Amino acid sequence: MMGHSIAIVLVAGAVTYLLRSLPFLIFPEGKEPPAWVTRFTRLLPPAVMGMLIIYCIREIHITQAPHGLPELIAVAVTAVVHLWRKNTLFSIILGTACYMVLLRVM
Repeated sequence: MMGHSIAIVLVAGAVTYLLRSLPFLIFPEGKEPPAWVTRFTRLLPPAVMGMLIIYCIREIHITQAPHGLPELIAVAVTAVVHLWRKNTLFSIILGTACYMVLLRVM
């Protein structure tokens, strides 16, 4: 049993190390990445944020109180703070805190 757990940890560590070092092996320093990679790195963050927003608001029940207001207000707060401060981590933390407060209040 203990050997099985150690094997799992070693395999997970090896896979993590490989995945973290793969970009440095594929794109060595000084070599320009292909245009599709550059475009992909520019388009991926907004796409992921859009998917997260849809995931977060997918179970809103408009017909039941509080009619999705905590979720929609929190999304709006996150968007406004992000446009204002341009800090993703800060806007996500503030939006999450706003949502948690609204859940308790509403």
